[in-house]
Amino acid sequence: MTGTGLDDPGELLERSLAYALGSVAGVEGTSLGRDTPCAGWDLGALLGHLDDSLDALYEGLTGGTIGLFPGAPEAAACGFRRRACAVLGAWAAGPPGRVLIGDRPLGTRVLAATGAVEIAVHGWDVARACGRTRPLPVPLAAELLPVARLVVADADRGVRFAAPLAVPAGAGADERLLAFLGRRAGD
Repeated sequence: MTGTGLDDPGELLERSLAYALGSVAGVEGTSLGRDTPCAGWDLGALLGHLDDSLDALYEGLTGGTIGLFPGAPEAAACGFRRRACAVLGAWAAGPPGRVLIGDRPLGTRVLAATGAVEIAVHGWDVARACGRTRPLPVPLAAELLPVARLVVADADRGVRFAAPLAVPAGAGADERLLAFLGRRAGD
């Protein structure tokens, strides 16, 4: 699937983690009760969700199975850093070709690319919650957008993602990715 972000999902995952790590670096000393661009989520809940996402990626990349019930997340920046390193190590070690999520199989390449979308966009959310303007790198967003379009279904709207927003003509890939996932780059 050329051009979908599945060409080199490990590299895409690494770039998303690097971006998110830069965003999470701004968390120290920030109230975990701050609002985020995700309606109904505060910064602590968002960091916990990121931690759970990384834990699920790690489970899938190392054991080939992702449990349906997450463990207790860490709502701390250091937990995110530790898990990010573990995920990259698991990818470098050579993950299985398929992962079971509950009883449903998923290709590891799709898992990694989907995780890259989740991590990068929530990295943007963290930066915004900390009061920082930290645009998604346009080349990264350009590779993540086709993945998001493949994996986010209408049934996800209102549950996992807000409705897509309109973007002005000539909007960059970063604005289009965020708008597709219900976020406005300028907010």
